[in-house]
Amino acid sequence: MVMKMVYTSLENAKIKELRKLKQRKYREKQKQFLIDGKHLVQEAYNAGCLDAIIVLEDMNYDSLFPNVDVMKVTSEIMKVLSDVETSPNIMGLCHKPELSTGKNKLLLLDGIQDPGNLGTIIRSAVAFHIDTVYIGKGSVDVYNPKVIRSSQGMIFKINLQTVVLEDKIEELKRMNIPIIGTKVTNGKSLKSFPKLDKFAIIMGNEGNGVRSEILELCDEYLYIDMKENCESLNVAVATSIILYELDK
Repeated sequence: MVMKMVYTSLENAKIKELRKLKQRKYREKQKQFLIDGKHLVQEAYNAGCLDAIIVLEDMNYDSLFPNVDVMKVTSEIMKVLSDVETSPNIMGLCHKPELSTGKNKLLLLDGIQDPGNLGTIIRSAVAFHIDTVYIGKGSVDVYNPKVIRSSQGMIFKINLQTVVLEDKIEELKRMNIPIIGTKVTNGKSLKSFPKLDKFAIIMGNEGNGVRSEILELCDEYLYIDMKENCESLNVAVATSIILYELDK
C-alpha cells in the first residue's frame, strides 16, 4: 500500500532518521541513501531502488512515480535534507541496488578520495562496458551525494561493490582473470596493449597512485603515452582513456 504523509517539523522522528543518512555510517547501517532532483529520482525508480519520494508540500509528482510512498515536507525540511546549495523540490529515499557481479571486464579502485572523480569513473565504466567496479576500503563512499550527482545516476546501472582489494585480487587470480596495474616502469604502452576478453584493471589514489603492495599482485602493467612535460593525468581522465582503449 502506498503511504502519503505530511511532515512539518524538523523534530519529527522520521525526519531525524533521514537526516542521519547524510553520514556514511548510517547509510551503511540502514543500506539506504538520499538523492537530489528529478533526474536521479527517475533513474532510481527505473532501477527499482526508489523507496519513497520526498517532495515540497505544493508539488505533485505522484503520477510520475506510481506505487512509491510520498513524503510531503516543508521547504525548511527539504533544505536540511538536501546536500545541494539550492535545495530541489523533489528528493528520493533509495535502497542500495542488489549486487550481481559480472565476471569479465572489471575495474578495481585503490583509495579514490575525491567524490567527483569516483562519480566520473563510474560514468565511464558504464559507457565502456565494465561489468563490475570494485572499490577498495578507504575510498570515498559510493553513496556520498557528490559521487551520486557526478555519476549522473549511473550508480544504478552498474554493479558496485566495496571490498578488501587484496582479497578480491586473490579471488580473481583463481578465476584466471588477468590483473593489470598502471605504471610506467616495466609497463606496456596502452597503444600496443593486447585486446582482452576479460581483465581486471586497477586505478589508484589521486596523489599516490596504486599502492606498491597492490602493484606487486599484478600480472602485467600498462601506461598511457603522453607528452614528456606532462607528468600525470587526473585519475578520472586516465581511467576514461584506458577503458575507452580497452573497449575498442
